[in-house]
Amino acid sequence: MFGRTAKPIKVQVFAKTDQGKTRDHNEDRFLVADLTRQDASLQAAVREHEVGERGSLFVVADGMGGAAAGELASEMATDTIYTHLVKMWGGDKEATAQKFAYRLKEAVEVANAHIHSYAKAHPEVRGMGTTTTAVGALGETLYLTQVGDSRAYLVRNGEAVQLTRDQSLMQRLVEAGELTEEEAAQSERRNIILQALGPDSKVKVDLTHQDLRKGDVLVLCSDGLSGQVKKEEIAQIVTDAPALTAICDKLIGLANDRGGPDNITVVVAKFDGDGLRPGGGGDGEEVGHQVYPLIDTEASTDPVPIYKGSPPPVSSRESRWRMFALLLGAAILGAVAYLAMQNR
Repeated sequence: MFGRTAKPIKVQVFAKTDQGKTRDHNEDRFLVADLTRQDASLQAAVREHEVGERGSLFVVADGMGGAAAGELASEMATDTIYTHLVKMWGGDKEATAQKFAYRLKEAVEVANAHIHSYAKAHPEVRGMGTTTTAVGALGETLYLTQVGDSRAYLVRNGEAVQLTRDQSLMQRLVEAGELTEEEAAQSERRNIILQALGPDSKVKVDLTHQDLRKGDVLVLCSDGLSGQVKKEEIAQIVTDAPALTAICDKLIGLANDRGGPDNITVVVAKFDGDGLRPGGGGDGEEVGHQVYPLIDTEASTDPVPIYKGSPPPVSSRESRWRMFALLLGAAILGAVAYLAMQNR
């Protein structure tokens, strides 16, 4: 829990984004910030800093909507989340874990409202949206917010564990036992997400948490990476690469070697310092998707399926991302029926 120790917790962080091999522009965006000093950059002071009393922030956003709309949505998401945290969390008198988690989730909801309102007022970008995975580090704990299918992994002792859970149709089918993870990864419907920031006035933000250990490495990425590179490969590269810059280069290079069908964004943060417990195995510490018990939450609407790209069978190489307002129940039932027929 935050406040457990006054000993320093240090973070080294680097991030990189790449257009990929087939897209004609980059709709991804990332943000790295030291919230205590209110500095958002990849300059030296932020690339290696102590996690202060107001924490650190790491965000990956994967925009959609075609033309410049996706770029605008991802930029609005990262900027709004950071600005809201600086204003509201920075002004809170008590820097508690509960308040930090609440402000982080609130910032994502504010970003959604901002993008949605802007799109309504500007018909030329109507339907734009973005996935967003925003992670805050405070004390010995990571607080993760998730909307869409950009991912967060924790690499500990040479093993990568996914901390987020994709808000996608395929993930729902895997959880329902209708598909294996391997089948879902190969499905031509894997680009259907259930939520994004912007298309609807309300979102359900997935808020989770993860205790940190000395030597832990956080990897945030858009699906341009996770769709091409397995988590075991991410763990291997993180373990073997000598520096964070090399890790980003190798991960992006591997995704591009496999076709680079999408924009690729990676944020890599390594945690160390005497304020963290040793990261040796066998301590029974749970690693994975763990819901954070936030006391003050707000009700939100149910998610609506969204195609990240044109509907199948058009390939991602030929398509621009666009949004389809479908009923969730109809989409899931239709997909289940289709998959059941294919498997018979």
